[in-house]
Amino acid sequence: MLAGGSLACLATSLLLPLALAASNSTFTNPILPGFFPDPSCTFVPEWDDTFFCASSSFNAFPGIPIHASKDLTNWKHVSNVLNRAEQLPTLAITNKSTSGIWASTIRYHEGTFFVMTTLVFDDQPQTNFSRWDNIVFHSMNPFDSSSWSDPVHFNFTGYDTSPYWLSNGTVLVTGSHPWQVQPGITQTTIDLTTGEVGANFRYIWNGTGGLAPEGPHIYFKDDWYYLMIAEGGTGVNHMETIARSKSIDGPYTPNPNNPILTNANTSQYFQTVGHADLWQDASGNWWGAALSTRSGPNYTTYPMGRETVLYPVTWKADDWPILQPVRGQMSGWQKPATNLSIAGEGPFADAADYITFPPNSSLPIHFVHWRIPANGSYTISPPGHPNTLRLSPSRLNLTAFDGNYAGPEGQTFVGRRQTDTLFTYSVNLEFSPQQQGDEAGISVFLTQNHHIDLGVVLLPNTSSSASPKPLAPYFRFSATSYLAVPPPVLVPIHSSYPNYTTLSDPNATPLNLYLEIKAINVTHYAFSAGPTDAMSDVITIGYAPAADVSFGFTGTLLGVYATTNGRSVNASSPGTPAYISEWRYTPQGQFLS
Repeated sequence: MLAGGSLACLATSLLLPLALAASNSTFTNPILPGFFPDPSCTFVPEWDDTFFCASSSFNAFPGIPIHASKDLTNWKHVSNVLNRAEQLPTLAITNKSTSGIWASTIRYHEGTFFVMTTLVFDDQPQTNFSRWDNIVFHSMNPFDSSSWSDPVHFNFTGYDTSPYWLSNGTVLVTGSHPWQVQPGITQTTIDLTTGEVGANFRYIWNGTGGLAPEGPHIYFKDDWYYLMIAEGGTGVNHMETIARSKSIDGPYTPNPNNPILTNANTSQYFQTVGHADLWQDASGNWWGAALSTRSGPNYTTYPMGRETVLYPVTWKADDWPILQPVRGQMSGWQKPATNLSIAGEGPFADAADYITFPPNSSLPIHFVHWRIPANGSYTISPPGHPNTLRLSPSRLNLTAFDGNYAGPEGQTFVGRRQTDTLFTYSVNLEFSPQQQGDEAGISVFLTQNHHIDLGVVLLPNTSSSASPKPLAPYFRFSATSYLAVPPPVLVPIHSSYPNYTTLSDPNATPLNLYLEIKAINVTHYAFSAGPTDAMSDVITIGYAPAADVSFGFTGTLLGVYATTNGRSVNASSPGTPAYISEWRYTPQGQFLS
């Protein structure tokens, strides 16, 4: 099943609870396509009946994107909780792609929004940090990134922390304890202003026996405390389970019908369903959000990674919640009427890009870097180059050191999430490489160990018989992955392009090129390039499988980079800048089954 453009969705047969069938609405998943994992959502009547969702961001910066909706259909990116380097400077030195911001929980209490999360340092030989840095942010206005506070740090051994307020005002923090012998869910009190936690950590449930009990959320309903968690790991065995108790301290009795949500051991296109949250709308109907990958049971091709899906929930009094299985096309409670009147800084989740980088503008809030960017690496409309984004090259290329660590110097890369199965992404590149190894281009970037690139690079001219060989510009197509990658391709930039042999002349006219990435089907990308003023000369240089960027916790980014490929960059030798213009991302269809 494919949705988008002029292609229609095919109806999917669903078995619905009778309560849903009486008055239902239909909708498609995912509601937040692309790299938006570990969703946590809440409904806030005080903010004009608005729904808010927070997502994990791992090493991406800005991080912890907040989406808002008034109709559960149209979701707008309204702010980023983590938006200033000084909020969390240690994000710049995380190691491995599994580090960074893990599951974030968003909650609203007495006029204030809180986001609690964990900054994780996996395999961190470069520092003496604990593996778990648990933090909480707050804001009085989630539609403004600058309103999000600096984090309050608190001591909690574990991750996926979530707050809960008791009726007497006491605040609890519940999280996942990583004990190797007995992993499970622990809980204590917390002061959200100071970060002080209680001395008594209670071990309240270890789940049903699945791998990695994590992502706990507590709900109070009909005099029961319900504790819902994820189990089974984040792969195809992922699932959601639940237990309840009359006391917040437990003991918690598991639902005999666990798991309450999973697509494990099915042939469904949507897999890895889990890490869920629940909330009620203005009509009292229950809804839930979870993460899922569009991979099918083979779990091979899922470049957009873990996305956010929506499902209706039936929850009768004094009973267990019934969560509708996740599919591409769903039917459930009557959703609120369509309403696009949402404040905030960013685009809707299904929006196209046409970015011209006008003077006095800023990078859009849905643009991200891999870790915290180095100051001065990105300049909008610099003198002499209006309506461009200047990239100052980094010494490191996209793989960097060993593929896991970049260090505080950073990598010059900025991108946006791939949010559609089929799309076309393109930019214009003005570039005049001066020294061997100077490179700028476009990338499908998942992590430092998984990316596919098409760049313009200055290398010795292989067709020359001179010694030493003169330098010449090439299109270079290459890929990095744990899986088999297509062979690299070098294509000489045609001599009819401006100043093909005189790029070392500072007065030479720069190359002006069109670079494009196109998802030609569900499994492959095509990379093309040519002169900006002769689109008929654009050629396809390479193809790469999307499986090469289907891995891990995150999802693909489409963006631009500039590097010297190892040559030192400093004030006296800043490297050759690249100028990006006419940034376009055009959605062309979603596969739903």
